[in-house]
Amino acid sequence: MEHNIFLIGFMGSGKSTISDYLSQHYAMEKMEMDQMIAQQEGMSISEIFQTHGEEYFRNLETDVLKELQSKGNVVVSCGGGTAMRECNVELMKKNGKIVLLAASPQTIYERVKDSHDRPLLEGHMDVSYIEGLMEQRRTRYEAAADVVIQTDGLDQASICEELMHRLEEGENAYGYSQKCDNR
Repeated sequence: MEHNIFLIGFMGSGKSTISDYLSQHYAMEKMEMDQMIAQQEGMSISEIFQTHGEEYFRNLETDVLKELQSKGNVVVSCGGGTAMRECNVELMKKNGKIVLLAASPQTIYERVKDSHDRPLLEGHMDVSYIEGLMEQRRTRYEAAADVVIQTDGLDQASICEELMHRLEEGENAYGYSQKCDNR
């Protein structure tokens, strides 16, 4: 792959699962942004939020993206809030394609309801809260995305096949070709 793939989307949208599949099937290096930050800081994401706050964590995300500028053929599973900063979007677009993995609030809830590793959902684990937070982020996610893949009801292989096809075809976020006809 000549460029990196940055997977963005709400927590539970499938970024980690899809990055695993892409790395195995397309011989790409996989990087889990949250995992990198947790290792670097020696604490969990929840602990980073509690100890240093969200702004500190968001700065760490930006630092990781800066470090990735020299890498190629990498699939990066970004944290759910990574695309909320315009500077992060610019860094991702410099050396990659941004793929938004989208799912319904109900699907997200089903995927994360038993997790306690989601600091923004702790104490708010219900569909209506998830829907509200998703709506706050939707515009930024969609503006950042080169490709949008709706993941509800699809298996890993189907999602990855659609993603790779759309990247190879040069389609824009919503599936319309960006290639020009010379008629």
